[in-house]
Parts: sequence; C-alpha cells; structure tokens
Amino acid sequence: MLISIVIPCYYSEKTLPQEVDLIMEEFAKNPGYECEIVLVNDGSTDGTFNVIRQLSKKYGNIKGVNLMRNFGQHNALMAALQYTEGEYVLGMDDDMQTHPSQMFKLVHKIEEGFDMVYGIYPKRKNSAIKNFTSWINKVTSRKMLGRPKEIESSNFWIITKAVRDEVIKFDTFNPYVDAIFYRVTNNIGMVPIEHFKREIGHSGYTFKKLLKLWLAYWNFSVVPLRMAFIVGTFSFFAGILFIIYIIINKILSPDLPVGWSSTMCMLALLFGIVLMVLGVIGEYLGKIVLILNKTPQFIIRETVGIDDKKGVGE
Repeated sequence: MLISIVIPCYYSEKTLPQEVDLIMEEFAKNPGYECEIVLVNDGSTDGTFNVIRQLSKKYGNIKGVNLMRNFGQHNALMAALQYTEGEYVLGMDDDMQTHPSQMFKLVHKIEEGFDMVYGIYPKRKNSAIKNFTSWINKVTSRKMLGRPKEIESSNFWIITKAVRDEVIKFDTFNPYVDAIFYRVTNNIGMVPIEHFKREIGHSGYTFKKLLKLWLAYWNFSVVPLRMAFIVGTFSFFAGILFIIYIIINKILSPDLPVGWSSTMCMLALLFGIVLMVLGVIGEYLGKIVLILNKTPQFIIRETVGIDDKKGVGE
C-alpha cells in the first residue's frame, strides 16, 4: 500500500534530512507499506529547497515543490496534495514535533474504516502561549467550522484518497484544511500519540500570522455575520429600553436635567457597535474582492521529482 506524506517546509534545512531518514526507517520496519514524500518549500530563503533537491536524489520517492513566495502552511499543504498518489495521505510538520515514530499509529487507526484520523496529544510540549492559542482554536473551530464536539484536531492527520480528491477541489486563496475536512466527512477518528519537543529553532507563527490563520475560518463560516446581527439587535432593543427609562424618569422627575454624559455614553455604545458590524461585513467584502481578483492559492516556481509540473494553484 502506498502512503503519501505531505510536509510544508519553512526554514527547515536543518531538520528535514533527519526527519526524512526517520520516515524511511519507519517504513522499513513495516513491510507491506510504501511511501512517497511531498516536500513543499513555502518561500524559505535559506537552503531548504537545496536540501529537498538532495533528498530527492538520495531517495527515489521524494517530490519537491518550491513556491514563489511564502503563502502559508495551509496553502503549502494544498499545493502538496496536488501531487499525492497514495491510498492514504498523511500530514506532518517539519519541526519533528509530529514525530515519524508515531506515523503508523495513525495508519493502523484509519484502517479501521475511518475517512480521516487525527493524532491527539494527551501531553503537549508547547509554551503556555502556544497552548492558549490552541485552546482558542479548539473553541472557535467548534463554533465556527462545525467541528464535532468529541473530535480534537492537530497538525498530525491522515486522510483517505477519496477525501483528498474532494479537498483539492477547493481553490480558495486562503484555505484552512481542517475546515475543508469537516465539510467533506464526519467519519473522523482519533488516536493518542506522543508529542515531541521542537528539535531546532522556534515556531514560525507570529501573532500576525496566527491572526491571519484564524481569519481563514471566516472563509468557511457565516457565524461572525450572525453574531454581528445578534449584537446589533441587542443594541437596538437596549437603546429602546434606555429611551423608555429616560422618558419615565423625566415624567416622574420633571426638574431632572437630561444628562449630557449619558447621551454621549449611549452614542459611543451605539456607534461602536455599528462600526464593529461594519468591520465584520468589510472583512467578508474584502475576501470577496480577493476572490474576484483571482488571488492564487499558491504559485509554483519549480519542482523536483515530478513529471507533470503545475504552475498556479487554480
């Protein structure tokens, strides 16, 4: 059975050789399985793609894709999925936290009949800030993306070829692969795996990139618009109640002066809510403009180990 392994790479020239060697060792221990590895250099300007070239020469089952700029982890994953041929596709990171020694736990779990399996971490070896952002991701993805309550997600997953064939049909410029998975299937399993420490360096996700990734949720959800409607409705009725209160108070106490400060507070509240709602609508309109402008999902500069070369992710 052929298993495709997709790895988005970002400044990972020091970790890739070890990771690929460990992957090959794991498959050597498990007869009956073969692998191909699709490595996507997501705009790294160090020697990452040169390392990919060397690995492609060393092993005959490695495909390399070099993107023209940094598009983001999920865009790089979508690029990698274009070139997979295996019956299963396994997604990993390039930092050795999703460790090759845990791969076949996912493989054996999906063979039970699932369309997709997540590797989940009973004990995470991240910083407190990273764990906090993961918790926010867990809560918001459930509300906005429709992730089943009993399912936890991670960057270590495996899907069937049938799921992969549906996922690559999504050509949005700002994809979030987990949201696409949830749209394709709800036959999802989980298996506990060990979470390893990062071998070298630190996470490439800055606050700005994390925020951009979170905003990618909005491509797959109308929840923010509904929330804006609810907040606007609540503000409308709160305003009516406040006006009634002022009128009754004035009738009961004719000499009571109308407060300038209360008026300004009410105006600030209402205009703040209006601007918030307009901001939510503006976010959606901006995404529509980018789609109409045919913003590419990814652009490929060059490939290695691939015969059929694709230029633009459309």
